[in-house]
Amino acid sequence: MKKRVNKYIFWMPRILSIAFILFLALFSLDIFGNGLNFWQTVIALFMHNIPSLILLITLLISWKYELFGGIIFSLAGIFYICLTFFNNSLNWYIALSWALTIALPALLIGILFVVGWFKKKKNN
Repeated sequence: MKKRVNKYIFWMPRILSIAFILFLALFSLDIFGNGLNFWQTVIALFMHNIPSLILLITLLISWKYELFGGIIFSLAGIFYICLTFFNNSLNWYIALSWALTIALPALLIGILFVVGWFKKKKNN
């Protein structure tokens, strides 16, 4: 049973972070209806996917170093909460819904990476 729990603790943040990165990348698909030419589309796709690329690089590093992933994913969630709640053009309920949709999964993934790091440290 203990081995199964450790396997879940190892794989859960990695699988969730892949799904989260793909979810964030879906938001970049809205540029295709804007009538941009090829190079404008490439640049717009790159600009929209910068957060996804940063989180993908974070995932690759945190595959081995869980504490790094825990810190970066948690900071990304906190940073997004700060961006949405300090944006004066948003109502509080819109900011809350955006924070729950984007920041909460990032914080959960960060916590899971830290738990995996603690379990790995405890076993060694």
